[in-house]
Amino acid sequence: MARAGLNAQRLTTAGAELADEIGFDQVTVSALARRVGVAVASLYAHVRGSDDLRTRIALLALAELADRAADAVAGRSARDALAGLAGAYRDYAREHPGRYAAARLRLDPATAAASAGDRHTRLLRAVLHGYRLPEQEQTHAVRLIGATIHGYLDLAAAGGFSHSAPDPQDSWPRILDALDASLRHWPAD
Repeated sequence: MARAGLNAQRLTTAGAELADEIGFDQVTVSALARRVGVAVASLYAHVRGSDDLRTRIALLALAELADRAADAVAGRSARDALAGLAGAYRDYAREHPGRYAAARLRLDPATAAASAGDRHTRLLRAVLHGYRLPEQEQTHAVRLIGATIHGYLDLAAAGGFSHSAPDPQDSWPRILDALDASLRHWPAD
């Protein structure tokens, strides 16, 4: 019999909190069972296993991050929208490092299609609207923005910039300025 109070939603939230504390790659059903003080078998009434748990955490993170990004982009355009979006991602990565890692989990196509991933794409395309990029160029621009933001955040989190001056935080606005300039002067095909 399932323990009273346990359900998939609560376990997903507890798993996300655990991911922020110990790292997303360390989250397992066993680790979650220890966290919530139950036997591992008690969790299988709610999650199918560690892969299912990790997928649920990824879906939660994608939705949370999409909500933040939408708020940060609302009413803004071009450089301001880009800065809002990038800032939302950076803040989320700092506050929830495990969830941020989870948001980049590769999902199977059906799960990805039902996730908030499409909201992220729409938000990025909304940012691009202010730059008036042709439709056929937008996917390239979305990839540039994603690679730049996620690459910077991953390197910063790993300490990749901590060995040199200036402070890595001083680079952030310059990176956004460079992205803005690239988008404003997008090469014609």
